[in-house]
Amino acid sequence: MSRRVVVSGLGVVSSIGIGRAEFADALRAGRSGARPISVFDTEGFERTMGCEVAGFDPRPWIHRVDPEELGRASRFAVAASRMAVEDAGFTEAELRARRGMICVGTTDGEAHDLDRLAELELAHGPAAMDPVLARRSPATRLSATIAQDLALSDVEAVTVATACSAGNYAIGTGFDAVRAGEADFALCGGADSLCRKTFAGFYRLGTVAPDCCRPFDSERKGILTGEGAGVIVLETAESALRRGAPIYAEVLGYALNCDALHPVAPDRASIKECIELALRDAGVDPAEVDLISAHGTGTPANDVTETGAIRDVYGEKPPPTVSFKAMLGHAMGAASALAAIACGLGITHRFIPPTINHRETDPECAIDCVPNHAVEAELKIVQNNGLAFGGNNAVVVLGRFDEEVTR
Repeated sequence: MSRRVVVSGLGVVSSIGIGRAEFADALRAGRSGARPISVFDTEGFERTMGCEVAGFDPRPWIHRVDPEELGRASRFAVAASRMAVEDAGFTEAELRARRGMICVGTTDGEAHDLDRLAELELAHGPAAMDPVLARRSPATRLSATIAQDLALSDVEAVTVATACSAGNYAIGTGFDAVRAGEADFALCGGADSLCRKTFAGFYRLGTVAPDCCRPFDSERKGILTGEGAGVIVLETAESALRRGAPIYAEVLGYALNCDALHPVAPDRASIKECIELALRDAGVDPAEVDLISAHGTGTPANDVTETGAIRDVYGEKPPPTVSFKAMLGHAMGAASALAAIACGLGITHRFIPPTINHRETDPECAIDCVPNHAVEAELKIVQNNGLAFGGNNAVVVLGRFDEEVTR
């Protein structure tokens, strides 16, 4: 029997705030995380802005693993997971008594450390490569170290590497496990850190903006690379109600597809299909959706293609459609996970966060992007898009939890 699955805990490490409360305040205020990149040397690049996590101390959140043995993305992931667990009101002992799923999506894993290993090898030969960096580099550590730090043994720990939609992939994986009864809880989301490899790749593609990200704007110039982690706790509605846990949203359904049409260009028909599949899985009619969290990268091609697919599903007047990347930058594998948390906070606190940096909407992106200022809204159902290179699409549908409604 399919079980109702709810979001009962939120953990956030982002360029605009650490923790649920600070993140919610930043979303409502329309705060920008853009600043000059300092995580790696940007000498030689004309454009050097990014959305970097500043002032983050992992030590209060990492209890059993030496933080020095963790790469930057793993530190984010472990910290966000412990925040989510504490927010949900779980003790470690309660989690250890249950079967669990840990699923973390990522684009780069610990590519920041791999960058440094490559530098050492090129400069001084293989013998100079730092063994600590080498131990930190496997992407599997993003999920495995969460289990290690929380002392969880009866869990499946999975890292999903489907690039920019990986956070939604991870949420869908955890959702399936809980609703099918294969797990009693899931810690799922995404994590990535800024690295020179990915920054340089986007730079060579000509998609890095000079100052800020302006999704759907007629003068948009591209993305700002970002970083962080977003992790949510999923459990059954019955479990959350019994424990008196907060319920931020119900996961109503999701869908995945992969058109594999082009390495980097999105496909309108495939995005449309993924949205329709997600709505069908959720049992939701397009007319019921109150808000769309777009992938919204701020690149000319992506924004036109995505808004076109949205209009193909919703018609000439789609719901308000926002992009959190205007505030957060493109946090890669963490992007759709952080967006899902933003959607849950919008549902809970009854507001729509804005698409900041907006001047004039591109006529080819004919949507209401809620420009620059948050608005109060009764959100009952929200769609969260994640679109990745290679045509990997993932759409999650969240709703306000109503105990009286039977789904």
